[in-house]
Amino acid sequence: MAKLDLIATSTFGIEAIVARELKELGYDNITVENGRVTFVGNEKAICDTNLWLRCADRVYLKIGEFKATSFEELFQQVKALPWENYLPIDAEFPVNAKSVKSKLFSLSDIQAISKKAVVEKMKEIYFKDWFEESGGKYPILVSILKDKVTVSIDTSGTGLHKRGYREAQGEAPLKETLAVAMIKISRWHPDRTLIDPLCGSGTIPIEAAMIGRNIAPGLNRSFISEKWDFIPEDLWKDAKKKAYKAIEYDRELDIYGYDIDGRVAKIAMENSIEAGVDDCIHFQRRPVGELSTKKKYGYIICNPPYGERLSEKKEVEKLYSEMGKVFSSLDTWSYYVLTSHEGFQEAFGKKANKNRKLYNGRIKCYYYQYFGPRPPKRRD
Repeated sequence: MAKLDLIATSTFGIEAIVARELKELGYDNITVENGRVTFVGNEKAICDTNLWLRCADRVYLKIGEFKATSFEELFQQVKALPWENYLPIDAEFPVNAKSVKSKLFSLSDIQAISKKAVVEKMKEIYFKDWFEESGGKYPILVSILKDKVTVSIDTSGTGLHKRGYREAQGEAPLKETLAVAMIKISRWHPDRTLIDPLCGSGTIPIEAAMIGRNIAPGLNRSFISEKWDFIPEDLWKDAKKKAYKAIEYDRELDIYGYDIDGRVAKIAMENSIEAGVDDCIHFQRRPVGELSTKKKYGYIICNPPYGERLSEKKEVEKLYSEMGKVFSSLDTWSYYVLTSHEGFQEAFGKKANKNRKLYNGRIKCYYYQYFGPRPPKRRD
């Protein structure tokens, strides 16, 4: 199999978690950059990383990298890339572009010139003047940062946060990839109780259950590169077969999702059925003020409303105050809260042990982490 340069993109702030995931999958030639993690793999790696990465946004196949400060340089260097290794004669290859702090900044011109360059190379490869583009789709991304051009092909298609289980959702849904990042930062372990008291459409409990059961996040969906000519169909079949075999169906989990809105809690339950984890999550209509449990050393992980509108600010601060009182009564528990509200800690009534900047879409948030005591070691 060929040696390929691959890129896993991610939301700012969680690149290190994506790098950790890649190491766990067995990749070691890893470089962490802003918004992306580069690594080396092969065709099998395209299948495995799309299926298994929980926090990455997409996986790209890097075709080449070079400096360009003129459109002529861009054209010649895109044309010089080894497109014959990847694009068949009937390939559909739309071109998208990004440019930051670069001399070439017109996205429409970058797209048009790069497309023309690929077409010209295809003419030389296949001795044709016209391409119908009726076959598999190979979306090309030309990304320019400070005049450095990275040309890649998107292997995922739809973003990896689209797991295929969230048919229905409540308002302002939390991205699945960010939900996993929150769980991983908390260091929650599947043998501990987890509660999301403001669960919305159930993303945090569902993603936790998928981690606990070792369910590959990409098993319930398809990827654009499944139809690529240079990746044997057997590789995808084998990767999916192994992923199914890896599921720990019998693992007992203790996960709860509550919401004040019964309709939303019902949506969460429906989503958990789609994800195949409904048997290990208990969803229920319950306001935060009624949260209580006799269980010890559990985890609360939640994404409450932020109060972005001024009219909601007082209401949200009242909710945070209520959360502070209820959570602190669970004296052996750890709790983790994501919000963009700058005054969260004051309203909550307690300073976090640690906080971390994360982005929920384009909203800058802080992930407030409150560490509970460690459970006593078991005696055999």
